[in-house]
Amino acid sequence: MKFESPVIFFDGFCNLCNGAVQFTIKRDHKNIFRFTSLDGKYAQEKLMPFHIDPKQGSSFVLLEDGKIYQRSTAALRVAKQLGGLWPILYGFIIVPSFIRDVIYNYVAKNRYKWFGKQESCWIPTPELKEKFL
Repeated sequence: MKFESPVIFFDGFCNLCNGAVQFTIKRDHKNIFRFTSLDGKYAQEKLMPFHIDPKQGSSFVLLEDGKIYQRSTAALRVAKQLGGLWPILYGFIIVPSFIRDVIYNYVAKNRYKWFGKQESCWIPTPELKEKFL
């Protein structure tokens, strides 16, 4: 069974999350990933079968090969596909997720306080529109 391109679901109002998306786009030399906000219809449609409520604050979700990855596991799986030395970070996958996610959850909990929040969802430039669902 052939799956669609991996999709990164992100908090479109979060400055840190938007920065992470832009970071990923710049290093996604193989044009692997697609992106969409967690608060859109596409997210609700695709995440519902996995019993994930996009409005419950999960700030980073990856749908890849029909499977869902969240938090640090999602971030490491994305890093694995990026250009440069970023795939080295995937080595941290050997650390159990309950340990990795302590750090992830701490940053996610404070992301608005530390990095700010936008009044409206980030709009991609016309050149990047094809990467967004």
